[in-house]
Amino acid sequence: MKLDSTAIEIPATHIDLFKRETKAFAMLALTLSDGSPHVTPVWFDWDGTYIIINTARNRVKDKILRKHPKAAVLISAPDDPYRYIHLRGRVAEETEEGGYEEICDLREKYEGDRNFPKRPGEVRVTYKILPEKIFADT
Repeated sequence: MKLDSTAIEIPATHIDLFKRETKAFAMLALTLSDGSPHVTPVWFDWDGTYIIINTARNRVKDKILRKHPKAAVLISAPDDPYRYIHLRGRVAEETEEGGYEEICDLREKYEGDRNFPKRPGEVRVTYKILPEKIFADT
């Protein structure tokens, strides 16, 4: 699945939260089919347009994002949780292609090495979330 994108600008006051060296976690908020919320911390990357996350096929995040491709993401500064940015958007792309390589890239960002454990039968999937609304603390 791939949709057209329109880049949204991250405020200069918060762009550091998206840099690889910051190692900020994202809190991914999704809606379950019964309407209840599901929030989970995730490793993420930013390519200048998309929030990039990775999960394994058939995990809760994967199932929800495939059925309800809308998400909210909250990223707070590792040294100051009161400085944060909240983004709302939709899944613009979902692919298994390069999924294992992407999780290795994320592990390198957060753990310092690319050795993400390969689990037999596990299929990695990458989601690109296009932010449509941004709310930043002031």
